[in-house]
Amino acid sequence: MAGTFELFVDADAYFRFRLRAPDGEVLVVSKAFADKPAAVAGISAVREYAGMGLISDLCPAETTANLEARRPRAASSPATGVDRRVRDNELRIHARALRRPVHGPGAAGVAPRR
Repeated sequence: MAGTFELFVDADAYFRFRLRAPDGEVLVVSKAFADKPAAVAGISAVREYAGMGLISDLCPAETTANLEARRPRAASSPATGVDRRVRDNELRIHARALRRPVHGPGAAGVAPRR
C-alpha cells in the first residue's frame, strides 16, 4: 500500500500537505503555500522528483564515524548468522524495476504501436 498525501490548512491559514505512511505515521510536512493550486503543484513536484531521487550526504565525515562507533551493529542476527543488509546491486535491480512503465509502449507484454 502506498502513502497518502493530505492537504490541510494550518493555524496561520496557509495551505500545506503532509505525506503519511500506510501505518499512519507522518513522514513529511510541506512548506506553507498561499493557495490550494500551489499546494497541489507541490505534491506533484514531490511525486515527480522524490521517486528515485539521489541522496546527498551533507553530514561531516567525523560526525558519521562517531555515530557509527557508538551505534551497535544490527546487520546480522547473532542467533541465525543471517546477513540482512541489502547489496548495492540489488538496489539497482529494484530501482530499474520501479522505473519500468506500468502501462503503455514500454510496459512488459505490451507491443508498441506500428
